[in-house]
Amino acid sequence: MAVPAAPLSARRPFLTMARREALGGYLMVIPVCLVLLGLVAYPFVYAIYISFTSRVVGDPGVFVGFRNYQFLFNWVSFNRALTNTVTLVIVTDILKFFIGLGLALLLNERIKGRGLFRSFILLPWAMPAFVSYLTWRLLFLPIGGGINLLLAAVGFDFGVIDWLGPRSTAMPAVIIATVWRGFPFWCISFLAALQNVPQEQYEAAKVDGASTWQRFLFITLPSIRHVIIVVTLLSSIWTANSFESIWIMTQGGPSDATMVLPVLAFFGLQSQRLGEAAAVSVAVVPALAILVFIVAALLQREE
Repeated sequence: MAVPAAPLSARRPFLTMARREALGGYLMVIPVCLVLLGLVAYPFVYAIYISFTSRVVGDPGVFVGFRNYQFLFNWVSFNRALTNTVTLVIVTDILKFFIGLGLALLLNERIKGRGLFRSFILLPWAMPAFVSYLTWRLLFLPIGGGINLLLAAVGFDFGVIDWLGPRSTAMPAVIIATVWRGFPFWCISFLAALQNVPQEQYEAAKVDGASTWQRFLFITLPSIRHVIIVVTLLSSIWTANSFESIWIMTQGGPSDATMVLPVLAFFGLQSQRLGEAAAVSVAVVPALAILVFIVAALLQREE
């Protein structure tokens, strides 16, 4: 016996409330996805494609496979730029970590003028990068530079020192300028994390007889470890991709002593060798991707 069909009024509509909400969400996300595809995905994929070609300005070139990458890893300037980039990232991250954490611990205490100090600490970070590094370049001038004048004023008159000229002092000078501009981000991030640490933990540790150093090791550091990991990741990526600091202060000199990958890629563009310039830019992507995956794995494991 056939079962009579349900009346039209009793059938479930195709576009239910849940489906309408989901469809509305997709419609609102589509413009963002299109923008990301146009501004991020397409240039990134196109740069990878160009890195496998012999393209120069005015000539689309031909597909050459890994020839550009083979040339890069046998190129002294590229290996030196890679070493300088890694050195700059590691050294500046270490210095910014200790300076930022130390200042954050200090500003987290109830000291007089704490609000004023918190405002001033942001000035290097809020200042445009161009202005910051141009100021440091003027400070490092051999004649009339603020560093030499300050050393002479406090009794350390070493004569005329060209800080950005010799290979031995050029990279330390760039590191000092990079740390000065970057440590406020670490300090403010750590300070925000410290203010979320429950004070009951410190009080309980004091009752148990824990020293200040023990409270720092077993309460403070574990409580802000997620912020430390994320800030380290962001700072490493920003420093590895930094262009202004090197270009304004030294332009990669002297003799490639401060040459980094972004500046080397820019020189490749200036020489109109687009394939090799794109290969320089793409070569650093795997290292940054591995760093991102490691950080994501650490965060997921701790959660």
